[in-house]
Amino acid sequence: MKRAISLIMVIILSASLVACGPKGENSEAFAKEQNLTLKLSHIRPQGSVADNDIRNFAAEVEKKTNGTIKFEIYPASQLGDYTTVLERVSIGDVDMQIAPIGTNLDKAFGISYCPYLVQNWDEAKEVYKSGGDLVNNMAAICEKNDIKLIGTYPLYFGGIALTKKPSDPTNVNSKDGIKIRVPNMKAFDLASQELGYLSTPLPAADTFTAMQTGMVEGAIGLGAEGYYSNYRDLVKYYLPINDHFELWYVCISAETWKKMSLSQQEAITAAAKEMETKRFVEAEKQEKEYEDKLVEAGVEIINFTDEELSNFAKVIREKVWPATKADFNEEFFDSIVEKYNLLK
Repeated sequence: MKRAISLIMVIILSASLVACGPKGENSEAFAKEQNLTLKLSHIRPQGSVADNDIRNFAAEVEKKTNGTIKFEIYPASQLGDYTTVLERVSIGDVDMQIAPIGTNLDKAFGISYCPYLVQNWDEAKEVYKSGGDLVNNMAAICEKNDIKLIGTYPLYFGGIALTKKPSDPTNVNSKDGIKIRVPNMKAFDLASQELGYLSTPLPAADTFTAMQTGMVEGAIGLGAEGYYSNYRDLVKYYLPINDHFELWYVCISAETWKKMSLSQQEAITAAAKEMETKRFVEAEKQEKEYEDKLVEAGVEIINFTDEELSNFAKVIREKVWPATKADFNEEFFDSIVEKYNLLK
């Protein structure tokens, strides 16, 4: 009798250990598959390259999951400025966003948009690749904020768009006093001032009206495609100064992620990776295409020599990096610069 009772206790204990497992492991991996319709936000107008890519991504996820995951797509910041939407993703109010990551949740996110961290596409492809130190660091910060990062969406190197012509744009010491919109990030604020502009931090969603009314006379924080898609009717001059590398992140609410079965998680991650790989090929080609589109729209492109761009980078790295890298985790920032030999 005692032996029978002991055997029963062993069976019960074994079953309980299998059911529990390590914390969170089985709750995620063996979530019951269910039909999900996800709210997906992004910041480009309907019909833009990004909007088409994101709709193709959504269609691919639906295909890979046999229709168990569908999307309601909200382009053009319909759910709010991307900084606000990411907060909503963090609390589970919005399921997904594909957009830049602002520093309102954590200043350390700003490392992704550090001015002149990289200066060419070869460096960008290495530093910003999925699985690399920088993107892994962004994913870790996302996790702390209840966000799952599953991929990236590369776009371009940034520049400055203006409604009035600068007097001496190639001179880093020129101070025209042109007021430009900057993203609400310390690095953009300081960099624009060092380049001779008066910075005005504004949400991306407010930029069109601010330029239209003359509150600002230009903007920094986008590249040729971004200015063409959003402001081509207002911009008169475009300065491709390559001040930052624009990378968006494919973010999912942790709450939504936990609702997915393992096969659904694998499917959406695979679709994100496919989009990212395709974008690193297409984005580089599209930079020149969209500068040409700006010219067709009546915008004058003010070009710079490699020497002039290197001079901009030198000034920003000497004056802005020391004032901002502590926000990014100084030790980690320095490790990125050293590992990829970015000061060569």
